[in-house]
Amino acid sequence: MTSDASSRKVALVVGGSRGIGRAIVVRLARSGFDIWCTYRGNHEAAEEVRKEVETLGVSCDLIPFDVSDYEAVRAALAPRVEETSPYALVYNAGITRDNLLMWMSPDEWNAVLRTNLDGFFNVTRAVLFSMLKARKGRIVAISSASGQLGQAGQVNYAASKAGLIGAARSLAREVGKKNIVVNVVAPGFIETELTHEIPAEKVLPLVPLNRLGRAEDVASLVNFLCTEEHLYIHGQTIGVNGGLAV
Repeated sequence: MTSDASSRKVALVVGGSRGIGRAIVVRLARSGFDIWCTYRGNHEAAEEVRKEVETLGVSCDLIPFDVSDYEAVRAALAPRVEETSPYALVYNAGITRDNLLMWMSPDEWNAVLRTNLDGFFNVTRAVLFSMLKARKGRIVAISSASGQLGQAGQVNYAASKAGLIGAARSLAREVGKKNIVVNVVAPGFIETELTHEIPAEKVLPLVPLNRLGRAEDVASLVNFLCTEEHLYIHGQTIGVNGGLAV
């Protein structure tokens, strides 16, 4: 991509201040995207991301909001997309509230579904019309191997991530003719804040590559899906899991 600001594309990365989201932001910035980085409340982490991105010679706008709040999302994004349609939307927002279903509270269920799945609707709904009008774009939803395989103690999380897969596949059928490419990336065990309490010695025997994934492993694939000019991958779920799910 050219470094000329007038011709650079915008990547909207939802949940971009930490972990996988931060790696995605930095990787897309290295590819020349101007960044719209959304986050919920960790202003310090977001500011660190902004500084790192700006050293790469592109811009980074920080946009704080709660993805589960439809009106807050609309208020934050609607004025922006009236002026500029993001070329890439990466939905990475996600939380966990792990518990066995027999002990899971309605709040634990609802909080995860509102953030991980409802948030995808809220954000995509806010920006999709501008993409359709521009007749171009890339949408990548970050799901999880849990959404493909299921995981004990994660009925809420697995349901939300499986829901993302179904939503993205259906969206792909709706918007493909408008030159908007939609795919899902499903990470396995990636070293982030969400997985730091999982003992590596229990995980590694399940992973044929015999290592935990890195956030950069996910970011590399997302970057490919957002930048490859000759892309005929659409409506697919691609695992980044070291062979955990084959």
